[in-house]
Amino acid sequence: MRNRPPRTRAAGPPAIPALSRRGLLGAGALAASALSLSGCSTPLAAGLLGSQLDPETVIYWNLFGGGDGVRMQDMQAGYQEQYGRDSLQATTLAWGNPYYSKLTLSTVGNQPPDVAVAHLTRAKPLWAGGLLDPITEEDLASVGLSSADFNQQAWTTQQTDGQNIAIPLDTHPFTLFYNKEVCEQAGLLDGDGLLVDLTGKEAFEAALTEISAVTGGIAMTVANVSETSTPWRFFWTLYNQLEGATPFLSEDGAVLSVDDDSFLTVMTTIQEWVEKGWLNSNLDYATSQTEMFTGKAGFYLQGEWEIATAQSIEGLDFGMAPIPQLFDKPAVQADSHTFILPRKDRSPEQRKLAMQFIKAMLEQSMVWAEGGHIPAYMPTFESSEFQALEPQRYYAESADHAVYDDPAWYGGSGSTFEDTVGAQLGLVQQGVLTPERALAAIRSQLEIYTSTPSPL
Repeated sequence: MRNRPPRTRAAGPPAIPALSRRGLLGAGALAASALSLSGCSTPLAAGLLGSQLDPETVIYWNLFGGGDGVRMQDMQAGYQEQYGRDSLQATTLAWGNPYYSKLTLSTVGNQPPDVAVAHLTRAKPLWAGGLLDPITEEDLASVGLSSADFNQQAWTTQQTDGQNIAIPLDTHPFTLFYNKEVCEQAGLLDGDGLLVDLTGKEAFEAALTEISAVTGGIAMTVANVSETSTPWRFFWTLYNQLEGATPFLSEDGAVLSVDDDSFLTVMTTIQEWVEKGWLNSNLDYATSQTEMFTGKAGFYLQGEWEIATAQSIEGLDFGMAPIPQLFDKPAVQADSHTFILPRKDRSPEQRKLAMQFIKAMLEQSMVWAEGGHIPAYMPTFESSEFQALEPQRYYAESADHAVYDDPAWYGGSGSTFEDTVGAQLGLVQQGVLTPERALAAIRSQLEIYTSTPSPL
């Protein structure tokens, strides 16, 4: 573990200076990348490179593709129906690091959008770099919102340095999908056709044994070939169920503080499941789904967003449930899509306009929930419409036990951290590395990042 004095930080993000050489280069890089952007209304890069927009137009960036992208466009259209076609200029950029790089460059170059989407775990390093405006209680109240309107696990997690840095739209947890036909044959469904309680490692392993007897092979699939995020989500879920688990990273990513014993407990368990034939050793993302969809496995672990894929399989009878508590306490790896206010000079009217847009998106959370995400906006979560939504309502409690990645400039969803650590975890599942060697490799490969100050 690398020892260094604790970092100190002011209560709010540092002010962004006048355009520096770095900022000028950032703006230039942003201009060079503009042609890769795809807009869903008005001119492609409007508001991006200095072109003038109506002051009543909200400039909004997001990173949603696939089914999420379609649903977000529906929500954007809902805003335009209420406030006029020219009320919104929305732009979708490539998911992951490309998106966050462009968002960072635009803010440094003094050309940020009015509102942007960020994973909660990626909002924290943006805040640490002075790239976000705090969201005040007055901002919330200006559109009839308060902290009580949000899932408290997500809301508390976004609070940083005593400030609100993001407004959660959802919680998207790692989730257990199950093939009902296989599980029924294994005796694992109750009278309502739902998965029985599998709390405790003994009960869960007994279920894996029964499923393997039905399939004649593996019981559960977790993608681990050409895939790094899924092994990380799998590990982080089980690791945080252990009483002795510590943060994997501390001091904003400067210290690797993972608890060795807890790490080895989890990875030894995963290794044993592979050796007993319950868990796959080598499957990529798509094939890990197919095994469960076709009845070659009973359980499939992945983010709840794969609900749309499962629903598209003709004849598949599937269910979804929270990841069972196998160890000392309930926990599940998750992240949240949030709305952020990139740092810029704003008039009171501009702040109100941005908050008006965010409120309108939250009020359409039911559209978002149909894609599998758990609404963070409690009026939607508590509505009879959401509480009747299946199978979403059966895993919705996961939001209360969500565990987010530790803050780090190189961390969060789709990050260098997840790629680095997840690759080693996947190799343990493949039988290439022992848990001990994987931990040593993680320490070695993360050293360059723990010893490098944030470039933000």
